[in-house]
Amino acid sequence: MSSDLIDRARTALEQFHDVSADDDGALTFRHGEVPCAVQAMELAEGLTVLSLTCVVAWDLPDDPALAVSAAERAGQGLFGTLGVVHTDRGMDVTLRYAFPGDGLAPAALGTLLMLVVSTASQLRTELLGAAESAR
Repeated sequence: MSSDLIDRARTALEQFHDVSADDDGALTFRHGEVPCAVQAMELAEGLTVLSLTCVVAWDLPDDPALAVSAAERAGQGLFGTLGVVHTDRGMDVTLRYAFPGDGLAPAALGTLLMLVVSTASQLRTELLGAAESAR
């Protein structure tokens, strides 16, 4: 069942982006400067979910004010959960969203996926602007 859902996700995404299928079945694409990946998995019989991960920004300055800004922004979002990872090169930010996909028509599926990736792109613009101001 998850292969049917990933096929429908690919059809929905191809209306907006060039999409590649990885060897493991994941779909990858870029929304502007934001790389994204979609995977389908069956959590239980009759419950197949799509998981969308967008890499919003990487190697941002590890500035506490920037981390607070990202956390505040995360609380405002309806579509996705922000993650902040501190590395030796700075801060990386991801946006993840998982949802049951069975029964969604391709147009509805495309709309939902685009809401998430549009949020990721908007957040990238905001975070890069804030990071530039912090420098």
